[in-house]
Amino acid sequence: MKTTAFDFEKITEKYGNDKTRLMDMLIDIQQELGYVPQEALPVLARKTDTSQAWVEQTLSFYHFFRRQPSGKYTVFLNKSVVSWMMGRERVARTFEEEAGCRFGEVSPDGLIGLFDTSCIGMSDQEPAALINGKVFTRLTPFRVREIVRNMRSGKPVTELSTSGYGGGRNALEVIRSEVRNNIQRKGPLLQDNYQYGEVLRQKLKTLSPEDVIREIQLSELRGRGGAGFPTGLKWEFCRKAKGERKFIFCNADEGEPGTFKDRVLLTEYPELVFEGMTLAAYAVGAREGILYIRYEYKYLEEHLHTVLRKLREENLLGKDIAGMQGFDFDIRIQYGAGAYVCGEESALLESAEGKRGEPRFKPPFPVEKGYLGFPTIINNVETLCDAVKIIHFGSEWYRSLGTEASKGTKVLSISGDCRYPGIYELEWGYTVNDILDMSGAEEVQAVQVGGPSGTLIGPEEFDRILCYNDLATGGSFIIFNQRRDLLRNVVLNFMEFFIEESCGSCVPCRNMPWLLKQKLEKILNGHGVWKDLEDLESWPGIMRINRCGLGQTAANPVISSLRNFRALYEERIQKGRSFDEGFELEKAVEESCKAVGRVPLI
Repeated sequence: MKTTAFDFEKITEKYGNDKTRLMDMLIDIQQELGYVPQEALPVLARKTDTSQAWVEQTLSFYHFFRRQPSGKYTVFLNKSVVSWMMGRERVARTFEEEAGCRFGEVSPDGLIGLFDTSCIGMSDQEPAALINGKVFTRLTPFRVREIVRNMRSGKPVTELSTSGYGGGRNALEVIRSEVRNNIQRKGPLLQDNYQYGEVLRQKLKTLSPEDVIREIQLSELRGRGGAGFPTGLKWEFCRKAKGERKFIFCNADEGEPGTFKDRVLLTEYPELVFEGMTLAAYAVGAREGILYIRYEYKYLEEHLHTVLRKLREENLLGKDIAGMQGFDFDIRIQYGAGAYVCGEESALLESAEGKRGEPRFKPPFPVEKGYLGFPTIINNVETLCDAVKIIHFGSEWYRSLGTEASKGTKVLSISGDCRYPGIYELEWGYTVNDILDMSGAEEVQAVQVGGPSGTLIGPEEFDRILCYNDLATGGSFIIFNQRRDLLRNVVLNFMEFFIEESCGSCVPCRNMPWLLKQKLEKILNGHGVWKDLEDLESWPGIMRINRCGLGQTAANPVISSLRNFRALYEERIQKGRSFDEGFELEKAVEESCKAVGRVPLI
């Protein structure tokens, strides 16, 4: 299908020819055509009063934007560590056999394109894939054959499998027919003890913005995205910041492999999320809100828009909210296009402004100069839900939960080798052993806490406590049993993830993960020497000078595994060469090099 310049112009006009909405324009074009053709670029540049290079730099940055036709049915199969654990290899092989092409290619008839992608937020039901934006979970070779057979018969994407997307009467029911949300344990946040809108209709009648901020501060709520910054303090800074406009962002770009709690909250508790954004707007004086959500969750679009329409009809969004004169606030949805780094708050803002998702230098911080240069609050999905419950039940109630240093609860995404993967809400203070018992994990070799950017711990640390001053986490727990090869199947997978997801701005992040991966592969392939372990310990220190959290934590898979599972590295080196012979050879080379003033290359 060829699209005329007039068609592209209609798309730009839909967004007022505003260059900051370039992401939306590109997404719309791709959704219509399946890719973004070259002839679209000059039109977008002209209509948004930018250069073609400006359009190109955005288009080239994001994983899901395609420059060439990628098949009538475009398959993105998750290649995260949990997907491999649950049978991805057989699923991928079946896709290739049935489609007649390899991953990274389009079938000769142009019907099916096969591509790899990072974690898509379905770690509790792997292997999973995105096909034309729809999620297909719990894939097996049989289901793949069924799906490809239906592709060849020309069925729409919603009818490719009998296991999902059928029989739903509304958007939510259709979603639930394919994606299970697996809420295994509800705590105070997830309990059905609150009717949405009560805070806006009742509590705010008697509370000033300053009262709301004070109550959030008294609760000691900290950000649930991983950084743990005090929420009330952030809101206070933004309220005091000077700016003609202020914005509220909900950060729903959960790209950390093994994390899927935001997916569940947005599916099952969207009213609570939007009410949290509206509460924050009241507190800081904002009129505009943006839910920034990862492209992998675009299948939620109709459901979320339905909820937003309902809230507007009930006067919980829009003008004079809940009858309060002058309290005007509304929310729009902004999709990313596949970039883990956009979970970092300043990279998220760059993306929302239609640019590459490269982190900004700080200061200034977003509360002073954020979206479009105006004061901006950026809170995690879970944080905003917590805020509503705090204002409803009171800060004293919230402080009664958790530990002395860590108040409240934490929603965990648990996956991997356990009987009951899914969502668990726990008060801070439980141990790792408690979590393993709850999820039905046995013969556990290791747990990855906080996703690849977190830490890999062994049984000797399973008595550690989940709290900010011991084992803090954004929510991801991936469990590995004794049968897993931690170095080849886990650490190497994580390093490949960081290599692919670096924005490339900082030299250490652009190069060091690749060098660490090469060193790790050298050891895994039986060519390692003892000096390699020294390099793996010392080289990651340079990562501290990266300007964002992705870069600063990209070496963590190697650092934590070497610290807690050093014996696995040593065993690989010993197997690659006789311990005594290898040690003597290294010593001989080292002594020889010292004698001539050179550094040994090995």
